[in-house]
Amino acid sequence: MSTTARSPRVAGALLLSLALAVGCSSGTSGEGAGGDAQSTADANQTRVVTADNGEITVPASPQRVIATGYAVPALVDADAALVGISAWWRGVPMMDAEDRKKYEELPKVAGEAASETNYEAIAEAEPDLIVIGVPKPVLADIDLKRLESIAPVVAIGPSVPSMWRDLSRKQADAAGAVAKFDAVKAEYEKQAADLAAKYKDVLPSLKLAHVGAYGEVAKGNFQREFDGSWGTNIAQDLGASYYGEVKVKGGGSRDVSEYPSIEELPAAFAEAEAITYSVKADGSVPAPVQYVMDSPLWKELPAVKAGKTFPLRYTEAATYEAAKLTLPPADEGFAPRLATCAVRRGRRPGRGSRAGPPPSCCWWWPPW
Repeated sequence: MSTTARSPRVAGALLLSLALAVGCSSGTSGEGAGGDAQSTADANQTRVVTADNGEITVPASPQRVIATGYAVPALVDADAALVGISAWWRGVPMMDAEDRKKYEELPKVAGEAASETNYEAIAEAEPDLIVIGVPKPVLADIDLKRLESIAPVVAIGPSVPSMWRDLSRKQADAAGAVAKFDAVKAEYEKQAADLAAKYKDVLPSLKLAHVGAYGEVAKGNFQREFDGSWGTNIAQDLGASYYGEVKVKGGGSRDVSEYPSIEELPAAFAEAEAITYSVKADGSVPAPVQYVMDSPLWKELPAVKAGKTFPLRYTEAATYEAAKLTLPPADEGFAPRLATCAVRRGRRPGRGSRAGPPPSCCWWWPPW
């Protein structure tokens, strides 16, 4: 009897337990389903970006990005969601410890040349976006259709070297990684503006020339870089100006640099009041620049005779993070001349004084 009396209560308890269990299970499942649905909806959101290869529909928030060429340093710096990159050894000396570690650990899906692209490795990485950072002419070395069968492809490559500023932001934007990019850009622009103010009475009026690191020694030529080239564009942010222009423009970097024979050195730099030249990250002189400096013609240049030659490091900077490294060495090179300027505007101990400032930039005021 007692057993019979308890049966309804037990049955009720069991039913309540089952109901609670089902209720809890249903609530959890509903939450998970809703979350999955939201994630799917987010993943399916797209937008259109303008690239060298057209108007490309890309994920609104890419989660698995492949970067090649100049997109590598830009997207490593910007903390994009990278799953593979091409080799970019030339940029390693300009990376901080965190970015270098990231660079070294990421799978390499291509060499430094576009023709060294490993399509199988890219496919295995299962990207949802591929950002290619090579010049337009080099796109011919890449099988775009094959890449497009894997994921949306955004080709945003350099034209003239100084365009890295705009292009790197477009690359970061395509990869949904502009937050850090914009922060670093602001830091660089503040530092550059401070230095430009420091040298406002010194640099803008000078006739500068630059010897680049890519002369061809075997052919007996040297690289002269003008405004907008690799060796000059960051110094320009400090107020420097490189006189002249390319005689015959060849597109891309050859619109802002040329390769005269070493015999043309006197004519090329005859008007230069000062000469800057590219050096390696460790400060050593690269062979193409050393070739120029070893020439007897170099030693006869007015700027060289006057001791107005200055090395510039990190001239291959293609991101704002790397460009920040370029500023201090440039400042170090120019600062002594600024100090000389200040002295000559006042009194030199034991030699009297000169009335008023010099008529032009006092770097070039005749020596005491």
